Amino acid sequence: MHDLRHTSATLLINRGVHAKIILERLGHADIRITMDTYGHTLRADDKAAADRLDDLF
Repeated sequence: MHDLRHTSATLLINRGVHAKIILERLGHADIRITMDTYGHTLRADDKAAADRLDDLF
């Protein structure tokens, strides 16, 4: 069950669902819990955003 929970949160983050929505679905009391646990999935998106900005300049 825990693996499904983790997968669900990771998929939602990767689909651009706002962290506040994910927090509520998981029942976390604090956004830091959600982001500390699942935020690693955003690193690839952060790199992509940096690359896009780099292309602009």
